[in-house]
Amino acid sequence: MIVDGWLADTRTSYDAVAVSYADQVRDALSENPYLRAALALFADMVRAVDGGPVADVGCGPGHVTAHLHELGIDAFGIDLSPAMIDMARRDYPGLRFEVGSMTDLALADASVTGILAWWSLIHVPDDAVPAVFEHFRRALRPGGPLLLGFHVGDESLLKTEGYGGHPMKVHVHRRRPAEVAAWLGDAGFVVEAQLLLAPEENRPGAVLFARRRR
Repeated sequence: MIVDGWLADTRTSYDAVAVSYADQVRDALSENPYLRAALALFADMVRAVDGGPVADVGCGPGHVTAHLHELGIDAFGIDLSPAMIDMARRDYPGLRFEVGSMTDLALADASVTGILAWWSLIHVPDDAVPAVFEHFRRALRPGGPLLLGFHVGDESLLKTEGYGGHPMKVHVHRRRPAEVAAWLGDAGFVVEAQLLLAPEENRPGAVLFARRRR
């Protein structure tokens, strides 16, 4: 896989912080009941359309992929960073993880029942998001659920230091749920629900539940 520009910066940055990042987020879900509830609902949505494989796109060190597996979902992970995939395979050796990019998603048409993008769109520039959503629609079976998590806001910031104090060079894009929902609609999805997280704090987040139109 050949990457350049912002993709190359993202891969290099997360390769550098992979070990520290894995250590920091391994138990993060245990501290957030709202995110656990969102993932449990997503798992129910997958089962309601007869189950099948679920792609965790931008899986990082695999902790959310593993959580879906514990919920009874046939989940596998894809990440741009080879070092992150190494961490995921080390910590969860019974699960499937592979290197790949959401901008060129190597999944066959209608091959997965669900897709999760859990705070993995935050480094994708605005002009690349519609193409990513087209890949998601193509890979999903008709009626399959999509779950997105992302930072809420209007600004894009350059992150130069990451987990464990390692240098990084990635832009973090914060977006309004209505903007993301509009992109999803253009790509052939219906947004069914949204959850705002910590809306009164400095770093709010959002979770969107969407479904590919049949």
